[in-house]
Amino acid sequence: MDRRKFTRFHIEVSVQPSLASVIFFSLLAIILAFACGGIIFLFYHISPWVGYQTFFQGALGSWYAFSETLKRTIPLLLVGEGLALAFRAQVLNIGAEGQILLGAVAATWVALFSGLPPFLLLPVMFLLGFLSGAGWALIPAFLKTRFAVNEVLSTLMLNYVASNLVLYLIGGPWKGKGVRGFTYTDTFPEAAWLKTMGITRVPYFTLLVGIVIAVGGYFFLKKSALGFELRVVGSSPETAKLLGINEEKIVFLAMLLSGGLSGFAGVGEVAGIHHLLRHPDHISLGYGYTAIIVAWLARANPLATILTSFLFGALLSGGDALRVSLGIPFQVVSVFNGLILFFLISTEHLSRYRIIWGDTKVVENYDS
Repeated sequence: MDRRKFTRFHIEVSVQPSLASVIFFSLLAIILAFACGGIIFLFYHISPWVGYQTFFQGALGSWYAFSETLKRTIPLLLVGEGLALAFRAQVLNIGAEGQILLGAVAATWVALFSGLPPFLLLPVMFLLGFLSGAGWALIPAFLKTRFAVNEVLSTLMLNYVASNLVLYLIGGPWKGKGVRGFTYTDTFPEAAWLKTMGITRVPYFTLLVGIVIAVGGYFFLKKSALGFELRVVGSSPETAKLLGINEEKIVFLAMLLSGGLSGFAGVGEVAGIHHLLRHPDHISLGYGYTAIIVAWLARANPLATILTSFLFGALLSGGDALRVSLGIPFQVVSVFNGLILFFLISTEHLSRYRIIWGDTKVVENYDS
C-alpha cells in the first residue's frame, strides 16, 4: 500500500492586496533594481561591491552624509505626500516640478520685492508659495474638468513653462545687481532664511511640517468625509456617481493639495538651502519627478512616504558620492530611479495574488 499526502491550495486574486504582500513586493522591487544596477558599475570597470560601498558611505556613512540625505528627503516628503493624495483619487499630477518652481518664485518676490517687515517675510513666503503651487496645479484641473484635457500632458507641459519663467526672471528683471557671468538673484535678507539643525543644511521647520502632514494626510484619508470621497473616486468612479460624490470637486481638491505642497517645498528650498533664486536645475534636483516614484512606492499612503522619501533622499546623496569619488555621472541616480519604478510596476500585479492553503489529504494506493 502506497500512502501519499497532498496539501490542497488555491490561488485567489484580491482587489486590495494585503500589507504583507505590498511590503514584500516593494522590497523585492528595490532589491532587483539594485541587483540590476550593479551592471552599471561594471560598465565603468568598477566592482559593484566598491560601487555600493561608496554609495552607502556617501548616503549614511557619517553625520554629514546623513544630514545631506535628510536635506534631500524634505522636498521629496512634502511633494510625495501631496502626490500620494492625488494618486489616491486617480488624478495624475506630473507637474510637481513646475509647482516647486512657482513656490520658489513666489517666495523670492516676497523676500526681495514685497517690502514687508522682517517678521512677516517667512510666514507670507510659505503662504504665497503654497497658493502659487496650488494655483499652477489648478490650471490643468480646470482643463481636465471643463475640456477633458489629459492632466498628464497639461501638467507635464507646464513644467517647461515654469522652468523658462525662472530662467527669464533670474536672467532679466530679477538678476542680482552684483552678479557677473552667472544668473541668479540677490541674496535674501536673513529674516527670510530658515533656521537649520546645528551646522547642517537641514531646515527643521520644513522637516517637522513634512512629518506632521504625512501623519495628518493618513488620518485625513482614513477618517474624514472628504478623504472617503477622494478614495471612492479613485477606486470606483461609478460608485462615486451612485453616492452623489462630485468628481470635479475631488479633482480640484487633489490638485490643490498636491500643487500647494509642492509650492511649499519650493519655498523651503530657496529659504532654507539657497537663500536666492537660481537656475531651475539647482532649485530642484528633479524632486518633482522623483516624488512620483516616492508616492508610487508608498502605494499612495501619505504616512509611508516618510520611509520612501528617505530612501530616495539616500539615493540622491549616494549619487553625489559616486560622482565625486568614482567619477560616475550623477545621472546614474535617474537610472536607479527608473529601475525601481520598472520593477514596482512589474510586481504590482503579483501583489494582488495570494495562496490559500487547505487541509492535508491522504491518498492510499493499493497495488493489485
